[in-house]
Amino acid sequence: MDVLPRILGEVLLRQLPHPLIFENRAGGVGVPGTEAVIRAAPDGYTLGIGAMSTLAVNPALLPHLSYDPARDLVPVAQVFAGAQAVVVHPTVPARSMAELVDWLRANPGTRYASAGPATTPHLAAELLARRLGLVLEHVAYRGSGPAMADLVAGVLPMMVDSASSALPQARAGRVHLLAVTTAARLPGWPEVPTVAETVSPGFEVVGWGGLVAPAGTPTPLIEAINAAAQAGLRDPMLAGRFAELGAVPMPGTSGVFAAFVRSEMVRWGEVVRAADIRLEG
Repeated sequence: MDVLPRILGEVLLRQLPHPLIFENRAGGVGVPGTEAVIRAAPDGYTLGIGAMSTLAVNPALLPHLSYDPARDLVPVAQVFAGAQAVVVHPTVPARSMAELVDWLRANPGTRYASAGPATTPHLAAELLARRLGLVLEHVAYRGSGPAMADLVAGVLPMMVDSASSALPQARAGRVHLLAVTTAARLPGWPEVPTVAETVSPGFEVVGWGGLVAPAGTPTPLIEAINAAAQAGLRDPMLAGRFAELGAVPMPGTSGVFAAFVRSEMVRWGEVVRAADIRLEG
């Protein structure tokens, strides 16, 4: 959520008349940063990075959420879709998703790590478990780094992680990468199959992010910023750097992004409620 928008920002410097300043508002499952965007003047000078968590998950996860994405924000342009990866410790006797599913069915209650409750990796694992009828125990960590460290150490046998975090560990041979959660194989890792083609047809989960503006931002400004983003997202340099991180650029109109956000709100709201996911983990 930090690196990929900054890559776009490097390209946008050639498209926009003003320099870009990135400001991180960490913590609070993205609520403080989102609130800062909502409170900003709707003049096109303050934008936010809206994510799956802040736009689609938080409305179902947080009963007293201070904002309504549909009311308080305007989608400007989707920026990226990032793959998740299913990885296991080398001691797990599985070298394919089919073998992993067989092993998990023979070992109900297997513990798996995630970057935290209601994160994209956690939701991806929950959705896969529900689709396949697996009984798993979720162990939530405070971030991907500690979770991956324990996976590498063999404390836990498996996890779903962002591809940008998992790929370096797989390249180093510390974990085995069994599949990615995108609809199609990753350009940088064409030998790695997808979950959909192996054990769960139609399965797709991506972490995503895009530019949002405060409600009331004039439509001509939204369209101008979107046009600059489209030029940046079609830059071959950007596509190459995204691919290194297991992500793909997602060009499209603001209307397309808005429709996508609405569909993701419905989808992940159902998963959060069905799985009774809470921030306590």
